[in-house]
Amino acid sequence: MITRNTIGSPVAELRDGPFGSFDVQGPSARPPYGQGSLGIAVASNSTSLTPPSEKVDFGNEVDFFGDRVLGLNQVGFHVFQTRENVGYGGPGNMPNIRFEIDPDVGTDNYSTLVWVPGPSPVTDRWSPYINATSTGYWYLSGGETTCNQAAQCTFQQLKASFTAIGAQPTIYTAAVGKGRDSMWIGAVDGLRINRNIYDFERGGVRVLRAR
Repeated sequence: MITRNTIGSPVAELRDGPFGSFDVQGPSARPPYGQGSLGIAVASNSTSLTPPSEKVDFGNEVDFFGDRVLGLNQVGFHVFQTRENVGYGGPGNMPNIRFEIDPDVGTDNYSTLVWVPGPSPVTDRWSPYINATSTGYWYLSGGETTCNQAAQCTFQQLKASFTAIGAQPTIYTAAVGKGRDSMWIGAVDGLRINRNIYDFERGGVRVLRAR
């Protein structure tokens, strides 16, 4: 868990399962890789801050440092979404993938690059792979390019927005996160960043190579 990016007392814990809801069987009832996943739980109205909701990032502050943002070509994950989560915040109530970056725009050396997925295609079971390069939308928290929270971009539009201004952004950190918005209790597995797939297991994170 990236401590400085955590608000409140959320949970981001490597765990076994989940293995589907009581009426779900077959391959979609088990994590897509191994036996475990990253369990995430955030609350919506549990702090004295504004907004009052919690936030958590679970990621890596070392291994991606200095990598080129424009070198990203594959990003995505599998998610365990519940009907209860949809009830808490609608079908778009989903976790995110976040990259803290140096946007290389003037003297601005910090922004967060956020992928917001669309609704999960299934609930109470594991989703198929959700591809962040072809679904959902991206934005920069600092609005350094035309891709901001008011003008969301596709993955290709995001990369083109940097190229258009001659920027060569680099990565600080990579994380799966949730918040600050609606309550969400679920899990993520098989985070993919380029050729590496990160298999979240109770005993640690295994790195697999995509075929």
